[in-house]
Amino acid sequence: MPDPIALRHLKPGQEAVVVQVKTGGELGRRIRDMGLVPGTTIRVIGRAPLKDPVEIKLRGYNLTLRNNEADHILVRLESAP
Repeated sequence: MPDPIALRHLKPGQEAVVVQVKTGGELGRRIRDMGLVPGTTIRVIGRAPLKDPVEIKLRGYNLTLRNNEADHILVRLESAP
């Protein structure tokens, strides 16, 4: 099984499962409140031209995260485009 990687490193079209949120405090709470908890499947929809932010789809809605937020979310790759 591949090692977890930061959400920031996924490419458009890739799917992954959230393994861990590596931050606490207000940022960690916000990330979890948005539905990014361990076991959640996500799919990268796209990226801005300068690669920041990243748009993902999870639980039936789209969410946009800055790379500095996506760095705190570890995922395990499910499939490649």
